[in-house]
Amino acid sequence: MKRREFLKKSLSTGTATLCTVAAAGSAEARENLKPKEDAIGMLYDSTLCVGCKACVYKCKEVNGMPPVQESEIYAWDEARDLSGDTMNVIKIYQDGTAAVKDSEVDGFAFEKRSCMHCVDPGCVSVCPVTAMRQDPITGIVTHHADVCIGCRNCMVGCPYNVPQFEYDDAFGQIIKCQMCNQKGVERIDKGMMTGCAEACPTGATLFGSRTELMAEAKRRMDLKAGEIYNYPRGDVRTPDSFHEKEVPEYKKHIWGETEAGGTNVLHISSVSFDKLGMPPLGDRSAASIAEGVQHSLYSYLALPAVALAGLAITVRRNTDDKEEEL
Repeated sequence: MKRREFLKKSLSTGTATLCTVAAAGSAEARENLKPKEDAIGMLYDSTLCVGCKACVYKCKEVNGMPPVQESEIYAWDEARDLSGDTMNVIKIYQDGTAAVKDSEVDGFAFEKRSCMHCVDPGCVSVCPVTAMRQDPITGIVTHHADVCIGCRNCMVGCPYNVPQFEYDDAFGQIIKCQMCNQKGVERIDKGMMTGCAEACPTGATLFGSRTELMAEAKRRMDLKAGEIYNYPRGDVRTPDSFHEKEVPEYKKHIWGETEAGGTNVLHISSVSFDKLGMPPLGDRSAASIAEGVQHSLYSYLALPAVALAGLAITVRRNTDDKEEEL
């Protein structure tokens, strides 16, 4: 066989195979995961938060973590952000004179930072050893230090900058809110609510099923500003008490309803979420996109082998034809 004809047939075989692999790779992309039917979560209402940090204190008490103290003046926890020592923190937005609560202009507002327990969690998707796991029933995302290799991929995969590493510990581990249901705590499995929801005096952090929390959030969206509403405290399904308060002018946006595929922890506020420091996210989860790219990439990594296989097939076929001629 002439060299030109050989190369032409080889190229034809290889190209056909490559196209098949490429098509298979692109077919790997998936849709967002859907919320679990019995998902458990929390609703944080920024307008109810008074910045008392009772949730921060209770979180550390439940998880056996020491307070962060930056001075000798205060005995209370002074954590300003999530860290290897803090799973839950209250931050503040301020503008101008900061004289009016829940106002974007010359006002201030509180915002809670803790794990959002994503419906389609990026941290779980990027973890190479399943140290990050999502409960198939509750949707709670937990970290399992016994299998973690310390790669910290989860820190990169989380759009909320939630997983933190204990950099000051020689045997440091990943730290994140586990919704009070990790090994040794397991409050949810025991029929209890999260520590932060239990401790909140105003109901700013409300515990319960995602379905009922979403219904409560939408109910508040429909309230008229200035009306008096009895805000439930504790568990939205069985409130232990109510906090009576005048309804603010809510932003008609429930954070976590659709962002990056949705979250089990929902937020509502009178101040825009971009001003409260939430990341700009679309409706598509990063996990669904990344996994599609990864699967396609892994398919493409096989292309050199596929091309060589095509060449081998062509050579073998031509050799057999030559032998038959003889």
